[in-house]
Amino acid sequence: MKLKILLLALGLVFSTQGFAVAHGMAPDTDREHHHKMHKDWQAKIKAREQLLLTWVDQYTPEKKEEWTKALAEKKELHKQWMNPENAKKREQWKKEKVEKMKELKKLLEEGKITKEQFMKGVHGGKGMAHWKSFKDLKTAVDNKDDKQAKEILNKLLVHYQTHNAKMKKMLAE
Repeated sequence: MKLKILLLALGLVFSTQGFAVAHGMAPDTDREHHHKMHKDWQAKIKAREQLLLTWVDQYTPEKKEEWTKALAEKKELHKQWMNPENAKKREQWKKEKVEKMKELKKLLEEGKITKEQFMKGVHGGKGMAHWKSFKDLKTAVDNKDDKQAKEILNKLLVHYQTHNAKMKKMLAE
């Protein structure tokens, strides 16, 4: 009998949160979690930029000014893009991206494209090469491969500059 009461009490305790969420009565922990994740993401981006600049100093000091300009411009363009006055452009961009994704998904399901082609299409034809490049750069630095590190830094700089040009174009439209 005591065991039944204990199990009933435990069941009640564990199900209360579920009922509260289902009825919208739970505290808004998702928003807090999102805010914390956003702050973590910002910290991660800042740390990555610092690491990049450290490697630029070490492997391509002659391009330090270009890197500093590209990173500062990237931040400024992102700030402009996220400005409320550009909300309409962001929504239009998002709508177009969703439509493109739906079309690509349909083609994938019909067997007209491969999964690789789908992924490349979803990422605007560029894949995720810049993330791979960053990992490759870290590996090159860890292996003390100066030539490879310099090569990858130059590729990443071009990537940032190209991205900035694309953002300027989107903001100007």
